[in-house]
Amino acid sequence: MKSTIMLVAALACAAALAHAQAPAPAQPSVTVAASATATIVNDRLQAFLRAEAENASASAAASQVNAAIAKALADAKAFPSIKVATAGYSTYQVSDKAKAQRWHVVQTISLDAGDFTAAATLITRLQDEDGLLLSGMGFALSEKSRRDAEDSVTQQAIKSWQQRAQQAAQGLGFAAWRPGRVTVQASDGGRVYPMARAQVLGAPAAAAPVALEAGTTDVTVSVSGEALLEQPR
Repeated sequence: MKSTIMLVAALACAAALAHAQAPAPAQPSVTVAASATATIVNDRLQAFLRAEAENASASAAASQVNAAIAKALADAKAFPSIKVATAGYSTYQVSDKAKAQRWHVVQTISLDAGDFTAAATLITRLQDEDGLLLSGMGFALSEKSRRDAEDSVTQQAIKSWQQRAQQAAQGLGFAAWRPGRVTVQASDGGRVYPMARAQVLGAPAAAAPVALEAGTTDVTVSVSGEALLEQPR
């Protein structure tokens, strides 16, 4: 009798434990995605210019390049709104059948500006007066402009996501919903500066004034995640 009671109690405990450990029914959910985009006028310019020289003497070629870059840096001081920095220096030996062995020296400077008129004037001067070659330039958004655009677009994207979640809930026969795990992500476009390396060696003829067109960058924010469905109809 005692053993029977103990067996019944053990079975009851096992049933209670199994009931407690049984997973709750999964809450119905739907995955929703939305995005919003703003087109913003670029407000930063970055340009790369270089000085090049070739000579049978490596030191002579280096001296020519160093003098050109030193003059360019001095001229750039007349434009305090433009950030100027040296961006690279290389020396290598060139050998071919047509010419005697010689040394090729290249140094590059970068310009970063928000004043496009000043940048165009300086770039033209560096080409005309200092003999530098324009390797490439590009446009992008400043960090502040990008952040401001992302803040505005994020709110638009969230509202669009909420509207889609509401429509999905109603379409699936639920009277209410609440957000589950949601991800908000901004695009990272418009930050790469194109480089188009010219193949001309030596001082170019007088350059025409540089024409600049900043263009625009699309700032996109995407929202995706779960809408947890409640109150089935």
